[in-house]
Amino acid sequence: MKKEFILSKNDALIVTDVQVDFLPRGALPVPEGDQVIPVLNEYISVFKNAGLKIFATRDWHPPNHVSFKEQGGQWPPHCVQNSDGAKFSPLLKLPSGVTVISKATDPSKEAYSALNDTELAEELRKAEVSRIFVGGLATDYCVKNTVLDGLKLGFKLIFLTDALRGINVKPGDVEIAIREMVKNGAEQATLEDFPEPVAILPPEEPETEVAEDDPLARAEIKKKTRMRSRGPYKKIRTER
Repeated sequence: MKKEFILSKNDALIVTDVQVDFLPRGALPVPEGDQVIPVLNEYISVFKNAGLKIFATRDWHPPNHVSFKEQGGQWPPHCVQNSDGAKFSPLLKLPSGVTVISKATDPSKEAYSALNDTELAEELRKAEVSRIFVGGLATDYCVKNTVLDGLKLGFKLIFLTDALRGINVKPGDVEIAIREMVKNGAEQATLEDFPEPVAILPPEEPETEVAEDDPLARAEIKKKTRMRSRGPYKKIRTER
């Protein structure tokens, strides 16, 4: 039976590293990385409408970061602090209340996880978050390490398979990352697994006595009754 994820006040969304340098024509493009953006925007809308916390992580490297090839690292310079490449994609619809988490800011230390030497764990605890949904870039690096660190800290983790793309430096890296996350206790989800919260209605008005000879008042009460939601959720519709 397919699992359905009902959101609660203890849930949060992490949008991982949807930055210009990781998109096509960026300094370190993730193959098809731009394809996660419309899907992530759907998730952002769901969490925003539910009044839940949304975090956006970003690589925020100093120019001499240890991960850069010039410093003996693996990667070309990317997401350098205050550069255009470090900006979030302009197509990503982050809400005004998003909490931005900068990572890998120490020039001498590689850090893929958003929970490595950042304030994210503290922010999650402060918001009483116990379950985290993660999407973004890249599956086999920053997403995987964030998920694994979150599990170690006692959070429940769900990675959003329709909102992920990986680098696959070695063929199969993405599949290995997914297996590792699942093996350590993470769950998988897609948009189809989420019912979307509808607007919260005000408390129902107490019933009032209506005179038998007042048809307008009786009609108004019937109208309000019809307009009340019969349940707190409606299903998301997605085009395939």
